[in-house]
Amino acid sequence: MVILALLGPWIVLALVAPFRRPVGLVTSAQGALPLVSVGAALTLTWTVLKTGPVSGGWPDWFRIDPLSAFMACCVSIVGAGTMVSEALTRSARTRASATAVPATDDERAARRVATYGSLFVLAMLAAVTVGNVALMWTAIEATTIMSAILIPLRRTKASVEASWKYILIGSVGIALAFAGTVLAYVGFAGRMGRQEHALDWTLLMSVAPGLQPDLLHLAFVFLVVGYGTKAGWAPMHTWLPDAHSESPAPLSAMMSGVLLAVAQYAILRWKAVVDLASGGAFTDQVLVVFAMLSIGIGALSLVLQKNYKRLLAYSSVEHSGLVCLGLTFGPAGVFASLLHILNHALAKSASFLLAGRILRRYGSPDIERVRGLLRAMPGTGPLFAAGLLALMGFPPFGIFISEFLLFRAGFSSGHVRLTLVALLLVGIGFVALAGHLVRMLYGAVPEDVPPGETERRGLAVMVVCLLGLVALGLVLPDAVSGLISRAAEANVL
Repeated sequence: MVILALLGPWIVLALVAPFRRPVGLVTSAQGALPLVSVGAALTLTWTVLKTGPVSGGWPDWFRIDPLSAFMACCVSIVGAGTMVSEALTRSARTRASATAVPATDDERAARRVATYGSLFVLAMLAAVTVGNVALMWTAIEATTIMSAILIPLRRTKASVEASWKYILIGSVGIALAFAGTVLAYVGFAGRMGRQEHALDWTLLMSVAPGLQPDLLHLAFVFLVVGYGTKAGWAPMHTWLPDAHSESPAPLSAMMSGVLLAVAQYAILRWKAVVDLASGGAFTDQVLVVFAMLSIGIGALSLVLQKNYKRLLAYSSVEHSGLVCLGLTFGPAGVFASLLHILNHALAKSASFLLAGRILRRYGSPDIERVRGLLRAMPGTGPLFAAGLLALMGFPPFGIFISEFLLFRAGFSSGHVRLTLVALLLVGIGFVALAGHLVRMLYGAVPEDVPPGETERRGLAVMVVCLLGLVALGLVLPDAVSGLISRAAEANVL
């Protein structure tokens, strides 16, 4: 029943959102239904911590353990925050309109975002709660379809090209992940024979010590390249800046906030299986390569950016690399990576939603065009500054804590040189982000940009996200720490 409450609201919202009448009911559904999913995710988390993993669904497809519960909370919170923000903005526009049902392009776009965005969140939640690797692969493939529909929301040549690029690269990646899944199954069937539920995580983990390491190593390479494409890891990241620069802000918030994390979840699950078969040395070596490439390319690309949406996209590549690096630093590193996933989800989703407001006001994604943001948008400007400061790792935001724990795990696990190089690259990204932010905040406001804040109610969600980041930076609640600790312990050799 709780699993139905987790997934059901997104199905209902996807069915309701396309309707134009009554506007108030549709807007209320968009603002309320996602909160039901958040409540269900929190309830599942509480149950998992108290009584252990939860199974259910028909025909017994779902299994929620601490890692699944943690990811379900991240996905549902970011998805709900995005939808509530859109509902508040939509409500403000409706009240300001002279007609009861505004038949504008903006209104039609909002309905499309609510419809396909809901299905996008549904696919991500399914990916992190199903107990079968084949169903997880199917759900992650579904995220590609739903998000690709929304990238060209405003039909331009650049947005259509970005969508096709995302589809092509994402499809190649997911095909490689499928090949890796098949190879792993061949290794399983060769040793254990054909069994019912052969692709369930619980069975794979139980028989992993008896599987052939060499075949699993080959499968893991395919899986990392495949799911790493969806995770935004370099050098498979090339779709990400284009997709984010052309996507509507709500989609960018969800893609960068949690889609990358869902792909990382899949890799962590498979890493646990392979490590049980052969130890962690091989998987760590593979992940370190992608981690350092991602951190390096992400940080250095920040220096030359001229588009603030692409700036946030390359920041996601850098942070995704940090999560990957933490997975190689033992239990303490996995703990830091999972905490970083939560912090990054809050910071990046808020930052992209704020970037969408800036784009609507200034009419341009160019950094050089945005000047005097603090004066032009006295509500959005300070919040955008806070979001970028959080992404830069400033205290008291939670990213400071997760990065500190991650680098401490690197030093304590003996990866001193590797950790120092990563610290240097993160420092380069820090300076680049700071320079771009200062230029956007100050200076003369362009003459064609009217000063003043509109749609203030839409800022509430971003305020809550940033306050949550401050809370995670000051006091890490026992419930959060306990959940992440149990998730890390269960997935580390």
